[in-house]
Amino acid sequence: MKSDELLASYEGKLPSQVLQELRAIAGDASKEKMNVILESTLRLYQSARINAGECVGLISAESIGEPGTQMTLNTFHFAGVSEMNVTTGLPRIIEIFDARKEIKTPMMEIYLNAQNNTLEKVKAFATTIRESTFREFVSEFSLNIFEQTLTTTLNNGLLENFNLNVVGLVPLLKTKIKGFIITHKENQIIFTMDGKPEDIKGLYNLKEKVGDVKIRGVKGIKQVLPVKRGEEYVVLTSGTNLKEVLSLPEVDAARTISNDVHEICNVLGIEAARQSVIDEVYRVIETQGLNINIRHIMLVADIMCASGLVKGITRYGVVSEKASVLARASFETPIKHLINAALEGEVDHLTSVVENVMINQPVPLGTGLPSLVTKMK
Repeated sequence: MKSDELLASYEGKLPSQVLQELRAIAGDASKEKMNVILESTLRLYQSARINAGECVGLISAESIGEPGTQMTLNTFHFAGVSEMNVTTGLPRIIEIFDARKEIKTPMMEIYLNAQNNTLEKVKAFATTIRESTFREFVSEFSLNIFEQTLTTTLNNGLLENFNLNVVGLVPLLKTKIKGFIITHKENQIIFTMDGKPEDIKGLYNLKEKVGDVKIRGVKGIKQVLPVKRGEEYVVLTSGTNLKEVLSLPEVDAARTISNDVHEICNVLGIEAARQSVIDEVYRVIETQGLNINIRHIMLVADIMCASGLVKGITRYGVVSEKASVLARASFETPIKHLINAALEGEVDHLTSVVENVMINQPVPLGTGLPSLVTKMK
């Protein structure tokens, strides 16, 4: 009880997360020991804090930029599967910091519940989520313009592998394909034109349309690869669909992740997107064997997500929101910003770094922060 009172007296002095961790060890320690622990924790916390006027932005920019310059521009292949090569290195970091809507190699890591984590169940799950289109099961398309029919010959071996049959595919195709009479015999499905006999173009278009019909799986997941990590199996995918995958009963929703920051923001919210930016950048840095303090990446992630949306560090994203005209003008399109500011009669209060450097004044940071007031005789 006494240790609880002691911990309560440090509320406001120490962050709640630190106090929570100290609470875990408080039960065994005496009051004297707890006092010593709290005092030294407070001392360490205060020495770790940033001083007022510390130029955090510049330090972060240099700390990320310098190793980034040395980063190799290579991309490596995932477990030797050519369909799953992943963007890494500098191209991936640029992709994250620019907050690109379309990323080169969208992928997911799907973790399964404990009861589904056996090799057979993981393999079965992987085949059920992979998006399969009708084209994959067709061994031959034959077009008869005179009779106005399209005959598709199916691969029986593939259908068996996926526990499918011709009879089961016909009602599925009827819901997706309109204007055709669909019949079947043995391993063939026949589409007959149900309309004007001169409409040949519709028959040609049908071949493309019917090939793209989704037969099974989750939309957007093109390839799957079950891999073993330690004691459990993880399904890696090429292509993402976080919303649908998280709703599947076999999936461990707490650990399943996508590498598309915008998708995470839409499905799980801005806090998750911020964490995703930190994790994704840190993962690239680690695989490259570099060492950047996570605080620098956290600062960038905070700036990208501060407005409640994920904004890239580009002239359309974070830079366009800066209060200072000169700071906006220093980045890529100066004339546009200066003309707009002149038309609106904007005032620049010169509170940051760039604008003071531009007009040759001391920067209001570090030693440039305090100003001296003196009485003149």
